[in-house]
Amino acid sequence: MKSMSLRDHVSSLVVTTLSASFGVALIQATSYLATMISADDIASHGSVQVALAMVAGVFIVIAVYVGSIVTANTFATIIAGRTRTIALMRLIGSSSAALRRSVATEGLLVGIFGAIAGTLLGLLISIAGLSAMVTSGFVPRLDYGTVDPLVVLPMVFVVLTTWWASWVGSKKVLAVTPIQATGAAQEPSREESMRRPVRNAMAGVLFFGGLVVLAAGVAIGMVSPLGFLVSFVGGMASFSGVVAGAHLVIPRLLAVSGRLLGSSSSARLAAQNGIRYPERSARTTIGLVIGVTLVTTFAVAAQGYLDMIRAAQVNEPESYQAVDSILLVTVGVFSVLIGFSALIAAIGMINNLSLSVLQRSRELGLLRALGFTARQVRAMIIAESVQLTVTGVGLGLILGVVYGWAGAQSLLGAIYGSPGLVAPSVPWLLLVVLVVGAGLLTLAAAQAPARRATRVSPVQALAVD
Repeated sequence: MKSMSLRDHVSSLVVTTLSASFGVALIQATSYLATMISADDIASHGSVQVALAMVAGVFIVIAVYVGSIVTANTFATIIAGRTRTIALMRLIGSSSAALRRSVATEGLLVGIFGAIAGTLLGLLISIAGLSAMVTSGFVPRLDYGTVDPLVVLPMVFVVLTTWWASWVGSKKVLAVTPIQATGAAQEPSREESMRRPVRNAMAGVLFFGGLVVLAAGVAIGMVSPLGFLVSFVGGMASFSGVVAGAHLVIPRLLAVSGRLLGSSSSARLAAQNGIRYPERSARTTIGLVIGVTLVTTFAVAAQGYLDMIRAAQVNEPESYQAVDSILLVTVGVFSVLIGFSALIAAIGMINNLSLSVLQRSRELGLLRALGFTARQVRAMIIAESVQLTVTGVGLGLILGVVYGWAGAQSLLGAIYGSPGLVAPSVPWLLLVVLVVGAGLLTLAAAQAPARRATRVSPVQALAVD
């Protein structure tokens, strides 16, 4: 099989680099925060030490998890767009084993290059950020060490997930005969996606079981900060259920949001496209869901963290005299995490939207051949982008508020002077900015692929393999 050029893998390299750099920067920031806290008087509070140690561990797992999910999703999108080529290679005599090795090797190389570049970028960002904060007096001058050895974790997982995504993504056209492979190169239909009882059942168990564990963690957190670890496991399990069952839920949500766009032929077709190929719809949307969920979770958790610590400070002022400086630094760390999460959401959405349109050249060419004008095709693509944003932002906001509140509540519900069970602390201004920003980004991101789609003549588009 002909190997792909670097240009063919620009999108996957961008995502793997970003995923690795997010993990490395998060681990380094956690290390810096631990150094600052250990040098402060607040470190004498045993409950605070336990809470912060758990937060550090959780941040590391989040870094690895998010990087793995985002990387696997993007590379799976790329492989899905190449299944027709792979199937045709099978048809003209290429062996299944050789093709799969070629695809897996590409994934491995992309993962290695992206992981190395992301690690260097993450270290540069974290070191430069720390230097700037020390110079400005935002954080104290301390011996922060050099590089945390744990930065190797995001590197390893980014490499493994790109290899895994390429191996799994090519399976459906490599595990059958050459003639069957040409049929397997098509995106699974709605009926085919529903006929996956094991995967669908597993998604339901993970999601609903995870919510039960999440609630149990909040209850345990009222008497012990260890409830935070239970809540974290529940949150990870339930979100994994969302990712695994995205092909069941997201198309339906896209159809609902599509009804808000009117009754024009472009809007109706955009709404139907969300249901027709659920796997494609889920891949395109889940990246935005991940990013918005991250931003919202960090924002709500940070606000809840601050509110609960300040309430405890009011109830027990003598016990929390030295807390203000640590709160300031913690808010700074959370702000960086929110910004990084927003960047992941933006790049993930732009990548997946562009790839989705480019991989549908034949479909768009058929629409043109059937009488759709270039303006109608562009309107359909923009409508699909609006659907994606409404669905991704809406679902991400709901999940993020739940996870952020559960995280803060289970972590601080048992601290000395705790206000007890509190309502979610939602930073509305930040979330409004997030919604408006996502909307503007959608319109901007949809323009380039829409122009590319309408510049190709119907005959040329139908000739694309």
